Amino acid sequence: MKRTSIARLFRHGRSQAVRLSQEFRLPGDRVRVRRVNGGVLLEPLARDVDAWFAELDRFRQSPFMPNGREQPPMPEPKLAFE
Repeated sequence: MKRTSIARLFRHGRSQAVRLSQEFRLPGDRVRVRRVNGGVLLEPLARDVDAWFAELDRFRQSPFMPNGREQPPMPEPKLAFE
């Protein structure tokens, strides 16, 4: 599969759409859209939630915050009616 290609933009009503060539087509009928560094990123939505969680399990052995959290201490609680 090619890493880059040119796609055609077109208008559909008041929306802009992009026509993807077959090699770039995504599964399903919806995608997640994000702005990234002045561009747009299209990502397929996870349809199989169990597979999505299984993919996250790959990181189970890695600590989430290895150096801990740097959070200021909680303020002393104040009574509402003194």
